[in-house]
Amino acid sequence: MRNFARTSQAGSEGAASTLTPQETRSGAAWLASAGPEEVEDFLGGLSENALMSLPWLFEFWALPHQLPPEGDWKSWVIMGGRGAGKTRAGSEWVRRMVEGPTAAAPGRCHRVALVGETFDQVREVMVFGESGILACTPPDRRPVWEAGRRRLVWANGATATVYSAHEPEALRGPQFDAAWADELAKWKKSEDVWDMLQFALRLGDHPQQVVTTTPRNVGVLKRILQNASTVVTHAPTEANRAYLAESFLAEVEARYGGTRLGRQELDGVLLDDVEGALWTTSMLEAARIADVPKLDRVVVAVDPAVTAGSNSDECGIVVVGAVTQGEPKDWRAFVLEDASVRGSPTDWARAAIAAMDRHGAERLVAEVNQGGDLVESVIRQIDPLVPFRALRATRGKGLRAEPVAALYEQGRIRHVRGLGPLEDQMCQMTVRGYEGRGSPDRLDALVWAVHELLIEPSAQWRRPQMRRL
Repeated sequence: MRNFARTSQAGSEGAASTLTPQETRSGAAWLASAGPEEVEDFLGGLSENALMSLPWLFEFWALPHQLPPEGDWKSWVIMGGRGAGKTRAGSEWVRRMVEGPTAAAPGRCHRVALVGETFDQVREVMVFGESGILACTPPDRRPVWEAGRRRLVWANGATATVYSAHEPEALRGPQFDAAWADELAKWKKSEDVWDMLQFALRLGDHPQQVVTTTPRNVGVLKRILQNASTVVTHAPTEANRAYLAESFLAEVEARYGGTRLGRQELDGVLLDDVEGALWTTSMLEAARIADVPKLDRVVVAVDPAVTAGSNSDECGIVVVGAVTQGEPKDWRAFVLEDASVRGSPTDWARAAIAAMDRHGAERLVAEVNQGGDLVESVIRQIDPLVPFRALRATRGKGLRAEPVAALYEQGRIRHVRGLGPLEDQMCQMTVRGYEGRGSPDRLDALVWAVHELLIEPSAQWRRPQMRRL
């Protein structure tokens, strides 16, 4: 930190332009972990100007996901959970682009577009918000807000003009050398607005744009992420906990932690629901429960991996219980755990039997199409007396999954929290087959468990009824 103290003697103008990324990126972490004497020594070595400028040096305080990546990128997408610091990162990037070494000196960019869902949201969040451009800018650099023209004007002549995502045609005509698009994933006309913005980014040597958004499964965002010229930084809400109320974190974690909605809104994960999928995010959230009733049966289902090793598919291991009182239409299933693992046959056999012990399961069922008798042999090497049933698939994965998806639509299958990877696979299964990467090992195991607990027993229950008729 001596380098920081030395360069800071030049005051706010010099400190902002002299610090290297290596010096500034480690500053906040060092300050947080330093002892009182070290902090006092560090602060005591700064000039008055340096002390006054320190709060405004974002590179010193920023989290890793808030700093622009290296490289010659066109679009920087900052994906994160609620409160992860995305808006602050966008505001500081705009400052970085338009400000020069002094307030009157030109910066790298001169014309910036600020695009949000509505004019009001751009003004209240991106411009005047607590993490907006005005709040992040030191008094001697602060731009002037021209309400009538809906723009910010800096002392060096740079401007940032506000645009609403409800009016894509407003971007036909203006031109920019930089743009900040906020919460793009919730824009109603996202495709049209994004297209118009790309045509408008035509000034300067290398126009760039930043997208700050909580991810949603929308086509325009997925296409941006697939572009070779796009870079991405990502962070969950938890990463910014130092600047968030503890009561907020406790409440949202208690309510949404371990759910698919929580993975999107808190972890900032892009959940990819495939068009025509048998399951959707809304369907799975509707199936969420907090408490599991007393169960009549519990099984562990295994979909063995065909190969072993670090690059092999995972072995799907899913625990499901059922309440089977009354007629089949009243039966319910509860998905209790996804215990899937990657490893050798002995590894997944041990994991499956351990899952049986944890949940008091009465049977282990496994698909044997690929491994044949070897599957049972491996399992019995771990526990010779385990109740085991071999299952053979006679139909494709999509057809086998359809009746299980129908039970979800009827509200007869419920999920505990913490099944994110399994639910991701479910939302990528269609009647045409699986459209995700790799093998739907977890989903296959789930399907086998539900067939074992509900579908086959229901068919057997009905046969005597048909004979009596």
